[in-house]
Amino acid sequence: MMRTLRVLILFTLLFPAAVRTQTVAPATGHRSVSEKFICHIDSSTIAELPIFSPDNRRMAYVAKIGNKLAVVVDGKEEKSYDLIGKGSLIFSPDSQRVAYVARSEANWTAVVDGKEEKPYENIGKGSLIFSPDSRQVAYAARVGEKRFAVVDGKKEKSYDGIVASSLIFSPDSRRLAYIAGVSGKQFVVVDGKEEKPYDAIGGPFFSPDSHRVAYAAKVGDKWVVVVDGKVEKSYDEIGQGTPIFSPNSQRVAYLATVGAKQLVVVDDKEEKSYNGIGVIPIFSPDSRRVAYAAGVGEKQVVVVNGKEEKSYDGIGAGTLIFSPDSQRVAYVAVIGVQRAVVVDNKKEKSYNSIRVYPIFSPDSRRMAYEAEVGKKQVVVVDGKEEKSYDGIGEGSLIFSPDSQHVAYEAQDGTKQFAVVDGKDGKAYNGFLKGAKIVFDASNALHYIVVKQTIGSIGEIYLVEETID
Repeated sequence: MMRTLRVLILFTLLFPAAVRTQTVAPATGHRSVSEKFICHIDSSTIAELPIFSPDNRRMAYVAKIGNKLAVVVDGKEEKSYDLIGKGSLIFSPDSQRVAYVARSEANWTAVVDGKEEKPYENIGKGSLIFSPDSRQVAYAARVGEKRFAVVDGKKEKSYDGIVASSLIFSPDSRRLAYIAGVSGKQFVVVDGKEEKPYDAIGGPFFSPDSHRVAYAAKVGDKWVVVVDGKVEKSYDEIGQGTPIFSPNSQRVAYLATVGAKQLVVVDDKEEKSYNGIGVIPIFSPDSRRVAYAAGVGEKQVVVVNGKEEKSYDGIGAGTLIFSPDSQRVAYVAVIGVQRAVVVDNKKEKSYNSIRVYPIFSPDSRRMAYEAEVGKKQVVVVDGKEEKSYDGIGEGSLIFSPDSQHVAYEAQDGTKQFAVVDGKDGKAYNGFLKGAKIVFDASNALHYIVVKQTIGSIGEIYLVEETID
């Protein structure tokens, strides 16, 4: 695991951001670097780890202000409250808006863009969401024994219960669905309309085109998948996280259990049964292929469109991916105590650990991942190992939009820096936990760093680089 300074983990903004830009010479290679001061932070007052906007240019967190808590956004402290809902602080998808749940005395309220909405006795944990277009806000609330969804400050119909984590906007932001309950039964509510009640519900899920809805439902001791209101065949269980829609919204796949066996159902057709399905099905970007990992005896295999690839001791959960052009498949295979990336059914070099799972370049021609070599970590690009480091930022590995450049966060000793095309950049005290490297163009990228620390106080900078 990448070593991280304590101050990088426990941060709170102390002073408002004041823009201060400095251009410095590139550390190595042909990279122009511009640094913009964002703010000071004090790790001694942090209440929750900072979160970052999707564009990685803004930062927000919860700070201790005396015996109160306050959210600080871009260096500006908002109103203080008795409590801020743990994990409720979110940025909108377009990075322009901020929302969270706060409590004053006995009531809770959603705070959106610094403005309080109507207070309620409770707001469901994990229910506060922005729509994909960032224009709408929804959450589940309670008054007395009744629960209801609130959309843009407007209360919907009340129910005995609402599954807080089930609230979901359609990809086009025009529709809202969630699970509600009355008299011991659950049902999906879509666009304010109640569907058929069941003993329990899993989901719901919108199709990518926003037109279709699917979910798993319990009927007695069996489970069924419901797609567009139509009930499919019943099974002992339906796999968590399924059903799933294909990217073109025309196909549906899910994991089902029959006795001691598991199988994948695609377009209402059962595939071969296995001892277990280790990785839930995924569709290729062109929607023509389906892949998953399955157990065969003591081994596991990846199955692509019903065809089994070579067997291994295991297939890493969450590692199975299609290339953007849908032609290639990659995953991490377990071979004894070692791990190896398999791409196009060919095993690459084995390592003690594969920490960052394989990613394809946008043009699908290249692949990169991060492995452990002894006590060091190394990024492997196109099958070739780059320089080894004490640590590499988990989740930081990224290709440029034109697929020509590879960047990631790395650490040697106590200094951390961005590596681009195998060359170390300017060294800093560290990267903020959760911050990412983002390519703005094929030859331009940015990231957030801690440039200097004095005691518990750190200076936060936005670093922008141009690859010459």
